[in-house]
Amino acid sequence: MRSALARTRPEETMSETPRQMIEGQPVLLVIDIQGGEQAQSDDGAEPSIPLMEDYDERLASAPDLVAKARQCQVPIIFFQEAHRRNLIDFGRELDGVEGVHLLEDDPGTAVDPALGMRDDDYFIRKRRYSCFFGTELEILLKGLKAETLILIGGHTDVCVHYTFVDAHQHDYFCRVVEDCVAGSSIEAHDGALRAMEYLQTGARRTTAEILAGFEDFASNRT
Repeated sequence: MRSALARTRPEETMSETPRQMIEGQPVLLVIDIQGGEQAQSDDGAEPSIPLMEDYDERLASAPDLVAKARQCQVPIIFFQEAHRRNLIDFGRELDGVEGVHLLEDDPGTAVDPALGMRDDDYFIRKRRYSCFFGTELEILLKGLKAETLILIGGHTDVCVHYTFVDAHQHDYFCRVVEDCVAGSSIEAHDGALRAMEYLQTGARRTTAEILAGFEDFASNRT
């Protein structure tokens, strides 16, 4: 099988039609940008999950992307990872490096208020990493007639990556805003971005590109 794949010519494996950055209806997925888990606690204790350097700073453009999406009538879905206080829904999540984190009703579990989430926004609470796993996301995306999913948030190598993979396997066009995601380490962050680009050429985009793309989408609607 390996030798057969090696003999395949590039033109036989790539799509004949170049893909646009935004194909059809876009939806912005704001993944786990929450109120306190991104930073060290006030007493200087280490957070219960690993964070790459400058984690918060790497998500600084998220409010601008949310605001531009609103302005351009691009649907936004906010996600919150939250676990029951008796830990029943963690499953195997604590078998690795991560400790107990993001418990329901903890102040740091709330969606970051800087994002400006409204009461009438689409909001999904999830118990596991992928935004698709055990949630109503697929039903909501069908209702929105979504074609291109634009991902921001954290962790690049965990919730963002796993959501990207599931979206890819559901045949959505996927774009990850590489300067508005943050991972557990710089190595994991970079590796996840490469893995996403491997699945969809052109998946890695910048905040500036997406802001301009939202403007173009709005202009084409009128």
